[in-house]
Amino acid sequence: MPELSPAQMEFLIDLFGRDRVNAGPSARDLHCRDYSFHHCQPPAVVVWARSTEEVSRLLAWAQDQAMPVTAWGVGSSVEGNPIPVRGGVALDMTQMDKLLDLHQTDMQAVVEPGLTYTDLNAKLRHHGLFFPPDPGAAASLGGMIANNASGTRTVKYGATRDYVLGLTVVLAGGEVIHTGNRAHKSSSGYDLTRLFVGSEGTLGVITQATLRLAGLPEHFAAVTAAFDSVERAVEAVVAVKASGTGPAALELVTAPLARIMRAEGLDIPELPQLFMEFDGFSQNSLAEALEVVEGICRDLGCRSFSAGLGAEEHSRLWSARHAAAETIKRAHPGLEMLVTDAATPISAYPALVAFAYDFMAREGVTGYVLGHAGDGNLHVVWPGDPGDAAGWAKVEAANEAIVAEAIRLEGTATGEHGVGIGKRKFMALEHGRSLAVMQAIKRTLDPRGILNPGKLLPDA
Repeated sequence: MPELSPAQMEFLIDLFGRDRVNAGPSARDLHCRDYSFHHCQPPAVVVWARSTEEVSRLLAWAQDQAMPVTAWGVGSSVEGNPIPVRGGVALDMTQMDKLLDLHQTDMQAVVEPGLTYTDLNAKLRHHGLFFPPDPGAAASLGGMIANNASGTRTVKYGATRDYVLGLTVVLAGGEVIHTGNRAHKSSSGYDLTRLFVGSEGTLGVITQATLRLAGLPEHFAAVTAAFDSVERAVEAVVAVKASGTGPAALELVTAPLARIMRAEGLDIPELPQLFMEFDGFSQNSLAEALEVVEGICRDLGCRSFSAGLGAEEHSRLWSARHAAAETIKRAHPGLEMLVTDAATPISAYPALVAFAYDFMAREGVTGYVLGHAGDGNLHVVWPGDPGDAAGWAKVEAANEAIVAEAIRLEGTATGEHGVGIGKRKFMALEHGRSLAVMQAIKRTLDPRGILNPGKLLPDA
């Protein structure tokens, strides 16, 4: 669908106003690229919504026209989740960016989808509250909900789905529904809220969310522990998780990544290591936890253990970890990055890491191994050139082998990046016969297939 008819354009201009409808090449190109290498079919037009009513009218019209609609946040995804692949309308949600209500006593916030989690937390910190999921990039809350994003704090606080109490969703055809409620628990009916969390805009467009919040910790400590081998570092992950010390973040950084982080100014050894964060209500409780964690790491032969880093060094450490993918990209100019996002139970995590290293050594392909080790999430960042058919085939084969091993270990193809375009091919392997149930839900809620087509589910 490369372009719209004059009548179709006239409808959109009547609905949104001329200043919020743009069919120019610049706007279309800007909504055609996320952080992935996946190809896009540019949208025919970009529109900016400001209300649920506008989204409802758009989707009613789109279903009648059999017009693809792809919702867009800030484009920070890495699997092509929000980029159009069948043209149509790119529905930009960034102008719906308000904190609508704050229920401070209940520790809840009502938000629009275009608000970023970083901006939300900037508003909440004055009230001693925060929204814990932390994917690194300044992602929009709508995108985080649609993708069930998580990040470094998942090991203690959980993923986005653990914080969504209710949603306003516009279905294909324009019907508006409200899911969930503000109670802290409910056993009433099907959990439609969780159905839409992680659905990547394929079942409906989220226009409002009620979120659970957490109390902002008063004290925190950052820790780095370096080891002679990846195996020892991963053993420490399992031991720290089992210790009851409750790390708020527990990240694996391997030597090649540490090397390029050092080149960018971070003072860490060029060794496999763990980045850890602990938070609590008192310095004494943190000190006790750090003493236990240091004992674990020393028993496993750690080469260095640095705890109690100051606020400035703490910020540098976690900024560097969040920027790891960009750091790798800068170290390999001109190459694209394929990212493995497999996850397993913690008990199986050492086996998955060992499999990844064994495969790379055996097949002669190199990637940067890192991950949210505390929740069993392994990333391997593979630099490569999709134009080099033989070289890129080796990268894809390595990714596929690690994903297959994660699924064999009762894990998943994607711990946090979502399915998007790149992981559709793994859905049948992971879900088996239940995939047909997902496809039936999609057909029921989106009978003409207009919502973010070409994503998440393989064609039935």
